[in-house]
Amino acid sequence: MSAPAPATAPGAVLNQGATAEAIQHHYDVSDDFYALWLDTSLTYTCALYREPADPAETLECAQRRKLDHLIEQARAGSARRVLDIGCGWGSMLRRLAEVYEVPAAVGLTLSATQAARVREQALPGVEVRLEPWQEHRPEGDGYDAIISIGAFEHFAAPGLSRAERVAAYREFFERCAGWLPPGGRLALQTNVKGNNVVMDRATVRDQLFIMDMIFPESEIPALSEVVHGAERQFDVVSLRNDAPHYSRTLRAWHHRLTARRTEAIALVGEETTAHYERYLRSAADHFDRRHLGLARITFEKVR
Repeated sequence: MSAPAPATAPGAVLNQGATAEAIQHHYDVSDDFYALWLDTSLTYTCALYREPADPAETLECAQRRKLDHLIEQARAGSARRVLDIGCGWGSMLRRLAEVYEVPAAVGLTLSATQAARVREQALPGVEVRLEPWQEHRPEGDGYDAIISIGAFEHFAAPGLSRAERVAAYREFFERCAGWLPPGGRLALQTNVKGNNVVMDRATVRDQLFIMDMIFPESEIPALSEVVHGAERQFDVVSLRNDAPHYSRTLRAWHHRLTARRTEAIALVGEETTAHYERYLRSAADHFDRRHLGLARITFEKVR
């Protein structure tokens, strides 16, 4: 296995994404609030539903399928050490530890409440670190597999040029490549810009609202920027756009939140509850209309 990535790679563009404060603004709202409307594993990313669609399939089942799909794509189920970049409340780490019995799994997050919740679970072989990937230094020889779900959107801040965004993404891929052996895999799930750029005023207002109020300091990449950033480090071995799956996931979350609205207001207040209702409802429309896409990409390190 290759040596850990250097502290600062040549030409590195450090800390061009969302700050820890911006991440905490969203993810540290209230664990109890998120528990009202996420599935029981607290998986806060797009699920993977059965195809053809089964209206009776539960959100919990679709989220487990997503975790297993990415584990399979990264070849993480048989790995000795796995890195989860953007580990959330630990659903992937728990799946790796309890179902696949991976000996060692490390999760990175910038959310103090998420890190605390993962530690409370005392999962065998699991370590969670409250640090950005730019500052991560793996122990020993690095990792056999890397998985990152729903974190890539935070790696470049609004206002950067395309070249600056690609440079920030390239640093991420260079570091991941430095932590993997030749032929090692990175399974990545991220929102991407859609190719339907014809938007009415209401859609533009909703997208600006989400950027300002829900996910500050974050920028959704174009799919071409993601692939460009990985060039010369990784080959793309699998790519799928599951926009309909995210629309269905968001509508499931919205239904669950509105069903428990009174409890939500008691936890976080009327304004925050209304903001999340608007965000979940409008984001589902954006995926339906292909203003947004959901990319699941499997990268393999160039040998």
